[in-house]
Amino acid sequence: MATEHDYFGIVGDYWSEMIEYADQRVEVVLEVEDDDVPISALDAAAGLVGEIELVDDELRNTFVGQIDAKTSPVVAFLNVVLDPGLEQAEEIEAAIGRDSGDRQLDALRSMTLVRVDLRPELFGEGEGFAEFEYALAPEDTDERLIASIDPGREVIDVRFEG
Repeated sequence: MATEHDYFGIVGDYWSEMIEYADQRVEVVLEVEDDDVPISALDAAAGLVGEIELVDDELRNTFVGQIDAKTSPVVAFLNVVLDPGLEQAEEIEAAIGRDSGDRQLDALRSMTLVRVDLRPELFGEGEGFAEFEYALAPEDTDERLIASIDPGREVIDVRFEG
């Protein structure tokens, strides 16, 4: 039996909507494998949609905190996208809309939040309840920085895909 929710409507296996904020268009996707998802999990997912801008800011601050770690996924992402020999170097340079003098920081602050995946079945502490996918010049590059958070908005994983 399908679950009905005030924000998402009838919850099937897939729901998607484009959200606009801060001059960005973000695809928000709700994926469920079980039609009997708890309403509390759906409420938490809806609340997260309403706070995307705040969570985005928190995640970017987390990324900035990982710049000093030589082996972090954030550093791996930055090493690839900021490589001057990269074929898309011009497009990436154009996408960096800030110039504070710290190129890595400017790149992190200039990333586009491309997509947010909500997974209400993973509603436990330490589980990947939501994934935030970032890119720099997303139309021109395949490199992505993805952060997974639990329902309490604690970062449980950051990974680089490219």
